Amino acid sequence: MTWNPSRLLGVLAVALLFVPVAAGAMTRQQELDRLLTQYHLLHQFNGAALVANEKGVILKKAYGPANFEWNVPNTPDTKFRIASVTKQFTAMVILQLVAEGKLKLDDTLVSALPDYRKDTGARVTITHLLNHTSGIPSYTSAPDFSAKVSRNSYPVADFVKQFASGDLEFEPGSKFAYNNSGYYLLGAIIERVTGKTYAQAVQERIFTPLGMKDSGYDVYAKVLPKRASGYELTPDGYVNADYLDMSLPYAAGSLYSTVEDLYRWDRALYDNKLLPEALKQKMFTPGLENYGFGLFMEALKLDDGKTELATIHHSGGINGFSSRIYRVPVGREVVILLDNTSRSDKLRELSAGLFSVLHGIPPKQPRVGIREMLSTTVGKEPITKTVARYRKLKDTNPDAYDFSEAQLNSLGYRLLRDGRAADAVELFKLNVEMFPKVGNVYDSLGEAYLAVGDKEQARVNYRKAVELDPSNTNAASALQKLMSPAGPPATKAVP
Repeated sequence: MTWNPSRLLGVLAVALLFVPVAAGAMTRQQELDRLLTQYHLLHQFNGAALVANEKGVILKKAYGPANFEWNVPNTPDTKFRIASVTKQFTAMVILQLVAEGKLKLDDTLVSALPDYRKDTGARVTITHLLNHTSGIPSYTSAPDFSAKVSRNSYPVADFVKQFASGDLEFEPGSKFAYNNSGYYLLGAIIERVTGKTYAQAVQERIFTPLGMKDSGYDVYAKVLPKRASGYELTPDGYVNADYLDMSLPYAAGSLYSTVEDLYRWDRALYDNKLLPEALKQKMFTPGLENYGFGLFMEALKLDDGKTELATIHHSGGINGFSSRIYRVPVGREVVILLDNTSRSDKLRELSAGLFSVLHGIPPKQPRVGIREMLSTTVGKEPITKTVARYRKLKDTNPDAYDFSEAQLNSLGYRLLRDGRAADAVELFKLNVEMFPKVGNVYDSLGEAYLAVGDKEQARVNYRKAVELDPSNTNAASALQKLMSPAGPPATKAVP
């Protein structure tokens, strides 16, 4: 399938001309479907969606293929890898074990896993693992993880010792740093305490009691009916996502589910069937960076630019799949999006649009990303021409494309992965020029400078990133390592 952004704009324009009724006359369900269809036409969403409130499900529908090679359509009961949405299930099992008196939240890691290294494990508690404040390095941030580790299977104990036992990057409890190692370790703790595999524990404690019959631990070799295949969108069309051994995401990201099952999970969190109320509220109590236990507590701004909803949410991204679940306790609203084309960059924006419809606010219409426009030629022309095209499009059509900071950042990381670090530097420099007050763009430029061997400019940009955003632990850690004789920092993980 050939993908042409300009043609897609035309397709969307034509589609909108033939909407049979004006937006104001449409039912809420039709408005939701219309917005999702628009995103789908632009290849910005391909999967299943569910939207509900206190009265029940308003929309439950699927868009596009579950398998492009056989043109098998997605359905509401298609099974998707949910990636880091897994973490809330891991947190629930841990809290159940606390309720049963088998664990305490202030238990140290070394008391829960006696074979763990004593010098660091004695300083890290289960709470630190749950709310990403342990200081243990995240294994997915290792520079060679994708190339050398991600395709291999490891027993849990071996993986913990080899990849989740690094020296602490900061004092436990002092900082927030999103961390897959912490949730991997929680899975190992669950296995030791229950005497069962992580998959069995989640199945018996959550999925079976809630009737989540289409959820489980994703095992690649198993023949799993209605499992979606994962893809990535390139300038030349969709390609199969890179293989990932699903033993590696483990308790941090190896579960699969459906929008229907995740709706059952959402409704269950309003009662105390799984957990006593006091402990359940600990999941929803924000700590550093508004993270509780397996969940973020944050405000979501709707498309009028004024209305904000207090949400409980989490996203997930894994090879070929993206997921997002937003819960709004007031009104018991929920938006669940499962995508099998790696479009994590669009799911927050889409969620805000869907909630806007629920609240009678006209949703913003999706736009082709400037990354996608530039991707068609970025490998076929000097980077100076790509930069010039960006400037021209922004000057002449500022409202026609999505020029947000993430667009160039994502394209720059693609160049880094392709071994074109010098070109990535030029794109990140352009992003810094466009977004001089956003710390993350300096962090990315620092990483690109490091890739070309310019440590001095890497220091300058990492320092600026921390100055603008003191919570940027990746930049702070990178700067600290650059200032020490220990060597250059690891690259950050890119969702």
